[in-house]
Amino acid sequence: MKNTNLLSPEEQSTLLETIKTRFEKNSNRHPDLKWTKIQAKLEANPEKLWSLNEMEKTEGEPDVVGYDKATDEYLFYDCAAESPKGRRSICYDQEALDARKENKPKNSAIQMASEMGIEILSEEEYRNLQQLGKFDTKTSSWIKTPENIRKLGGAIFSDFRYGTIFVYHNGAESYYAARGFRASLRV
Repeated sequence: MKNTNLLSPEEQSTLLETIKTRFEKNSNRHPDLKWTKIQAKLEANPEKLWSLNEMEKTEGEPDVVGYDKATDEYLFYDCAAESPKGRRSICYDQEALDARKENKPKNSAIQMASEMGIEILSEEEYRNLQQLGKFDTKTSSWIKTPENIRKLGGAIFSDFRYGTIFVYHNGAESYYAARGFRASLRV
């Protein structure tokens, strides 16, 4: 049986070239990191390459934003200027999706992230991302919601307006054309 979560050699080559070009174009996001080490790590982890490709296919424009020495992992975030187009118009999680009686969205942020092998950004990660540029100036992104808020039916999202990062709340079952989610991947 073929593992569908692996890229063909041609797909791997195309993806690596795309990520390398973005890496070189945005050196301010990772001033002390070397592409050759990142590429070697990616090539050694084909399942992570597949997840990175899913981020790319949904227009997240993933890029390296850091390195965790303790775990020897490179950290990728969605760096598209706006919330990834291929991940918008979704509610927060499966519970919220199941709660909708009509006009259900096609999926939820948590479910999509799980299917893609990535993690939705936390508030701290979202704030770190905003240190690298201006993101979500016209859209918003669901972020990891603390369990106490989620138990009460809510979920949180963020955006960047008026030079400020805002964190808001909504019912977890809500969805909007301009709200998606941003994610991270450790490789």
